[in-house]
Amino acid sequence: MKKLLFPILFVTFLFKVQAQTNLYENPEFDEIAKSHKIIAVVPFKTQVKLRPKQMKDMDDEKLYRLEKAEGEGIQTAMYSWFLKRKKRGKLKNLEVQDPKVTTALLKRKNINYDNITDFTPQELAKLLEVDAVISGEFETNKPMSEGASVALGLVLGFWGSTNSAIVNMSVHNAEDGVLLWNYNKKVRGSIGSSPEDLINVLMRKASRRLAYTKND
Repeated sequence: MKKLLFPILFVTFLFKVQAQTNLYENPEFDEIAKSHKIIAVVPFKTQVKLRPKQMKDMDDEKLYRLEKAEGEGIQTAMYSWFLKRKKRGKLKNLEVQDPKVTTALLKRKNINYDNITDFTPQELAKLLEVDAVISGEFETNKPMSEGASVALGLVLGFWGSTNSAIVNMSVHNAEDGVLLWNYNKKVRGSIGSSPEDLINVLMRKASRRLAYTKND
């Protein structure tokens, strides 16, 4: 019984999703989404906010690499979330661009994690030849990428620390650049797992209000 209790408690407290959620839905989103055939997810801009004591063992280059990995991790996790739904027979009329294709197309135009915010979602969508782009920001005080959490736990003493993460994601229409959907959510608890876990938790409820998935 004791052996079963710990996993149950761990799953229960892995993520505490706070009640406060900011959600915007364009009133025309449902209708516009009917014409969408393919969408893309671009890397999320990320901030990993470490305490001053932790920053003593972290130079700018290491922090940059960490934030970049986190942003790309969220992109991949979001793609995987959509892919799983598609494999279940949902999203029949919608394709999600593989992040590898997205990255390659952006790279051809010298667009990368550093300068992607210099371009509008509409510009990115047309470049990627998709009908809509999902983009966003991710802020946390404890990294979730595989390996990063372990490394920082050993070096900077992250074990047992409280984690908070804020995800702000948006869907923009390619044709006119209009904001179709924006979802802002704060999560608090001992995450230390993976970006995929975070996306799964956040999208569980958000998907009910997202035009692409609300009728699945």
